[in-house]
Amino acid sequence: MPKIDHHLHTSRYSPDSVIEPRELIERAHEIGLDGVVITEHDVQWPDKELAELAEEGRKRNVLVLSGAEISTREGHFLVYGLPDLRETPVGISLAELLPVVKRHGAAIVAAHPFRWDQDFDAILDDHGAVFDGLELVSNNVTTENRAKVARVLESHPMGATGSSDGHDVFVIGCYFSEFPGPIATMADFVGALKRHEGRPRHRQGARLACGAVD
Repeated sequence: MPKIDHHLHTSRYSPDSVIEPRELIERAHEIGLDGVVITEHDVQWPDKELAELAEEGRKRNVLVLSGAEISTREGHFLVYGLPDLRETPVGISLAELLPVVKRHGAAIVAAHPFRWDQDFDAILDDHGAVFDGLELVSNNVTTENRAKVARVLESHPMGATGSSDGHDVFVIGCYFSEFPGPIATMADFVGALKRHEGRPRHRQGARLACGAVD
């Protein structure tokens, strides 16, 4: 079952990350991840650069894909499967972002819900259970916020994900999502998210910000 860390930042396009792209591949291979999805802040990797890094990944049996972490007025959302980000400028509203995601058949996951006093309950009141997943565990999800996300998932039909939100090499893969079927392309990954097939997992021996996952 593929183990994929799908919330990661590198120093190439995220100024707050110190992870070099090739270092990401090496570390993913070292800890047994099958894939990584790079989600820079409001940047999606250019096709040529992504293809070059993906080739490095293939040498180590690590799938490399790129989505983006979109900064909206209501908070941060991980989007996978957009052709580019021309329709998603920084500061876009969630009401504007959601139709773009739907039109392109992309997937959207709420990154670290409730962080920084985000009123995620109000977001659900306004938009409903529109997300393909909620980040249940990550390096930037507290124990308190994890409990809030779990409560939301009990009453809303959305998937739960695990990922590192890694900005440092030692955080990579502390949490990840495990999928029941093969993931070889972005289309595979998006489809699996939309079917809520991912299961949050943690890596043995890693520092876990919000505890282990059963």
